[in-house]
Amino acid sequence: MENKKGPNDLEKLLEQRQEEVDMLNKQKEYMQRKCREAAGAVLELEYKVQTLEKDLDRVSEERDNFERMLRSGDDTK
Repeated sequence: MENKKGPNDLEKLLEQRQEEVDMLNKQKEYMQRKCREAAGAVLELEYKVQTLEKDLDRVSEERDNFERMLRSGDDTK
C-alpha cells in the first residue's frame, strides 16, 4: 500500500479542525449569551407575576369588604 497523502494534508486537516473548534466556540458563546438573556426575561416575568398576584389579592379583598359593607347596609332596611 502506498501513502498518497502529502505533507500539507495534515496541516490542512489541522486548519479545518481549528476552524471547526473556533466555530463551535463562537456558537457556544452565542448560546450562553442567549441563555443569560432568557434567564433575565424569566426573572422579570416572575417578578411581574408576583406583583400581579399581590394586586389581585388586594383588589379581591377590597371587593369582599365592599360587598360585606353593602350587605350590612341592606340589613338595616
